[in-house]
Parts: sequence; C-alpha cells; structure tokens
Amino acid sequence: MIPGQWNVVMDSTQVKGRPVGVTRMGEKLVFWRDHAGRVSCLRDRCIHRGAALSKGKVVDDSLQCPFHGFGYDLSGKVVRIPANGKHTPVPERFHVRQYPTHEAHGFIWIWWGENPPEGLPPPRFFDGLEGFSYGRAYDPWDAHYSRVIENQLDVAHLPFVHYNTIGRGDRTLVNGPVVQWVDDDMFYFYVYNRVDDGTPPRRPEEITPDPARDFRLGFIFPNLWQNYISDDVRVLAAFVPVDDAHTLLYLRFYQRFVRLPLLRDIVNWLAMPGNRYIAHQDRRVVVTQQPKPSALRMDEQLIQADRPIIEYRRRRQELMEAAKQK
Repeated sequence: MIPGQWNVVMDSTQVKGRPVGVTRMGEKLVFWRDHAGRVSCLRDRCIHRGAALSKGKVVDDSLQCPFHGFGYDLSGKVVRIPANGKHTPVPERFHVRQYPTHEAHGFIWIWWGENPPEGLPPPRFFDGLEGFSYGRAYDPWDAHYSRVIENQLDVAHLPFVHYNTIGRGDRTLVNGPVVQWVDDDMFYFYVYNRVDDGTPPRRPEEITPDPARDFRLGFIFPNLWQNYISDDVRVLAAFVPVDDAHTLLYLRFYQRFVRLPLLRDIVNWLAMPGNRYIAHQDRRVVVTQQPKPSALRMDEQLIQADRPIIEYRRRRQELMEAAKQK
C-alpha cells in the first residue's frame, strides 16, 4: 500500500445505521455514521480491553463498545466511560486511531498514512460524469492490488483472455500504446491494437493521440481507473486493498443514454452481469501471478506493449519512496 494517499475503500451504500467492520490496507477498521450521516473510520479495537468496536452500536452520536460501553466520537476520542459516571472527565489519552474520511460520488475514501497534513485537500475523481447514472458490483480477487490494477493497464492481453468478449477480432499486435500524464498522479493511455499484417508495431513516439476520437483509459493514483467507452458510456473501477493477498474490485457501469428513472435503473442492472463476466475472465489469470505484488524492479521481462504498466510501477515506486522519507 502507498502511504500518504486518499484511497477509495468502501461504497457509500455499505455504511448505513450500524457499524461496519472490514479489513482494509491489512488492518481491521470500523466505519459508522452519526445522526447527520457523517461517516467515520476508526481502528476496530477498543483502547480499553481490545474488543471489536464494529460489534457495538451507535448511541447518542457516539460509537459504543459492546464490552463496557465506552463511547467514541467521530474523531475516535472516548467521550463516555459508563463505569466512571457521566460527570467524570475522560482523560485525553483515551483515544483510538481515526483515519481522515471523505465521502463523494458514492464512494468513501480514507487518507492512509501517519500525521495527515493540515488542510488536507479532498481526493480527486474523474471529471465529466455529471448526468450519468450507474450500476455497481463488488468482486473479491485473491490477488495483490498492484496486480489487479496492472491488469486494467494491460492492452496486450485482450485477444487472449477476452477472446470471446471485448477481445474479439484477433488484434494481437499493439501499436504504442501512448501514455500521457495529466500531472504527477493521473495519466491517460491510448490503445491502438490491430491485426498482425507482418509490419512491425508503431512506437509510442510515432503516434499522436486524438482525445476526441481515439480509444483511451485513465488512471488516478492510488486506485481509480476509468474506461472511456464513449461520450455516454464509461466503466469505472476502484481497486481496494484488503491485505497483501486480497483485493476488492468495485466495478461501476456509467451511462447517460437512458435517463428515465425506472428504465435507467433496469439498463444499469442489466449491464453488470456482462461486466462482471469480463472481470472474471481477468481474475482467472491474475490470481495465478507470482509473486503476488508487482514492483518496478523484478524478474519480469517487459515489452513495448507494457508501457502503461511500466509507468504505473515507476510512479508507485516514487510515491512509496517519498512516503518513507517523511
């Protein structure tokens, strides 16, 4: 995992009235809401006797431990110790770790790292999705998050893994691909796969992308990806680290060609089985990759078609090294 980053970790619909215990980034966490709907993320362990806070309940806008009734506010501070009496002050040291939380676009992010900076800016998201509706699916993968991400940056696997779906057409030769960085944490990559006619693939520097015409995908560090299928159709994925060997794929199909509420919802629902089937074609292969995590320097012989993967590994390594120096 890359410290010092906003990570999508949950769908907003997964946190309702009761506390929700999950494993994310290799740690047990609890998510809960107060009466105003504000969401909080705390370490799922009471500082008193180590019980799981996720087994408790929300009482008077505090998360109540199921063991001895300690009450925690949104910041993780203990505000109530029933055994001490309601008028006894709570010492400042009674505080469980809280992770900065942001909710937008139907996702919940946490800022993963030590000592979050003052005035932490909100996480970024893909532009241009106003007016879209979406269907959603959650899919568990027995793979490291870096491998799941790289699968969506891999343009050469399509005719082999997806031979009967999105890879039909025998376009095995890869021109480019072209990677264009928007800034330090976001890039687009353009796909120009074609049938092998015996001529060599064109190099990335020989291609000038046309964003208005050419097929492209986008990635935002650390774990958001989008497929720009058309002006009215997108597929978006969040790659949520559970631990070093497991990832949750949060998959969404966005569209705006149908807007009537009931019909819109039917279309979004009908789109998800096909998207999940395509993801499972990938999953069958990705879970076999060894070693589980990828790295910039490792025993793999990469090729020109792997340019987006190389760029991802390079930037991921830079971010991890920068986090160690803080």
